[in-house]
Amino acid sequence: MAAHKLNILEPSVNNMCVRVFVRAAGLDFEEENVWGRTTSPEFLAKYAAHLTPMLEEEGLPKGTLGESCAIMAYLCNKHGLTQFYPADPGERAMVDNAMFYLIGTFYPLLTRATYPTLQFPQYAGEVGTSEADDDMKAKAAKDAEAALADPLEAFRRFFLEGRQFVGGDHPSIADLRWAASLEFLRAIDYDFPAWTEDYMRRVEDALGEAYTEPAQDVRGYIAEAAQPA
Repeated sequence: MAAHKLNILEPSVNNMCVRVFVRAAGLDFEEENVWGRTTSPEFLAKYAAHLTPMLEEEGLPKGTLGESCAIMAYLCNKHGLTQFYPADPGERAMVDNAMFYLIGTFYPLLTRATYPTLQFPQYAGEVGTSEADDDMKAKAAKDAEAALADPLEAFRRFFLEGRQFVGGDHPSIADLRWAASLEFLRAIDYDFPAWTEDYMRRVEDALGEAYTEPAQDVRGYIAEAAQPA
């Protein structure tokens, strides 16, 4: 039995970054695709939040752990993987800052812009889940798409200016989270600033097949979902 078991959904970028991480870190792991089973009694008994990725490991207080950034940080701390999560408090704070900025600011806009095309469920209270007409829902998605430019530029200026990655010379767990999230923008033919494509390529080149293999699952889903009905 592998030391780490990941419960995943292959098309998800939230899952993709952890899948990339365990491969790049050379950890002993197994994956289980739980598509359609996250609300089953068996899954809920392990993790009441019914979300993926979900790590199962005997050493955890509850036996499981959710949220991609928490999983990657935990595994870095456990295995001393300072190349992904720096030991220096200041550098580590930058990695944390980049992850929290993505989760709190960038990703909500990303979901509003891309989830309708990806056919992913949107959050309750969003225009996309309301009784608004199709034109209003389309406008909301376009407004979110337009709003992405500001946090993207802030990310470039604050986290990447003068360095290859948030982690310096090596991709950090924040870089894995950001690069994976940017993959979803391909679903809406987003007009990527040139630096974003260069950044994504640097992350993939640095990690090789560890990145490409999980990315292909996401890219394949995007290609299928974005096909005209």
